[in-house]
Amino acid sequence: MTQSIEYGNLMHKAMRGLIREVLADVADHGLPGLHHFFVTFDTTHPEVDIADWLRDRYPDEMTVVMQHRFDDLEVTEDGFAVTLSFGDSPERLSIPFTSIRTFVDPSVEFGLRFETQDGDDEEEAALTAVEDPVEDAPEEDEAEHKDAEIVSLDSFRK
Repeated sequence: MTQSIEYGNLMHKAMRGLIREVLADVADHGLPGLHHFFVTFDTTHPEVDIADWLRDRYPDEMTVVMQHRFDDLEVTEDGFAVTLSFGDSPERLSIPFTSIRTFVDPSVEFGLRFETQDGDDEEEAALTAVEDPVEDAPEEDEAEHKDAEIVSLDSFRK
C-alpha cells in the first residue's frame, strides 16, 4: 500500500483520457461547429515522431493547430497521429499524450496545461487551467482567433 494518494498522477491520467476521448470522437465524426484545437507538445519527448526539419525548427516544443487542414487522425491508447499541412507539404506527426504540454479549444474557452516542476518527474507534475490559450499559437493564426478566457478548475471547487 502506498503512503499517500497520488492526486497528480490521477488527474493527469483523467485529463489525458479526456483528450483521448475528444480526439477519438473527432477522428470518427469530424470537428463539430467551430471547435478547433491548439496542441503544444514537447518535441524532445523520446516517442514524438516528427520530420527532422520540424524537429530542427522546433527543438523544444511545437504548437499545432487542428482546424481546417488535417487528415488521417488516428487515436490510440497512448497518443495520436495526424497529417498536417505545412505550406503545401503534408507531414505525418505522431504525438504521445505524455508529451502534451497544452491542449486548448478556444471556441469554447477550454484549455489544459500540464506543467512539470524542477526535480519532479512528469507524472508528479501539477495540472493547471490555461490562462491565455492563444499565447502559444503560431503567429500567422493570431489574427484569426480571439483570446479565450479559460475557467479555472478552482471555480468549481466548494
